[in-house]
Amino acid sequence: MKFRFLLWAMGWLMAKASRNNPAFQQQLQDKDLVFQMQTLDGKVARHFIVKDLRISSHGGLHPQPAFAIAFKDAAYGFATLQAGNKQLAFMQGIQEKNIQIKGNPALVIWFQGLMKYLKPKKKG
Repeated sequence: MKFRFLLWAMGWLMAKASRNNPAFQQQLQDKDLVFQMQTLDGKVARHFIVKDLRISSHGGLHPQPAFAIAFKDAAYGFATLQAGNKQLAFMQGIQEKNIQIKGNPALVIWFQGLMKYLKPKKKG
């Protein structure tokens, strides 16, 4: 349940950033694609549609995403996306085959670059 909620929240944050954050919108320039995050068995999945400098998200699997990131299970996906060092957690997960990337790996790197715009603003 936590993983499902986290994917929904990521979709909400990306949708908001695609409306309000010029730097985030810049990353969406010339992108028209669908990507998804899911468990390996596909029981928990959410796909994200990038079109016209906006991102929207929908529950469930998409028939042809440009790329998909599949986690071995929901608990592992949640832990990886919440890790302090997400890049390290992703690299380890891929090496240990707990995370599978399907589709275009260059787009996965683009997506990881998007994530830095979703961090909460530091107060101070």
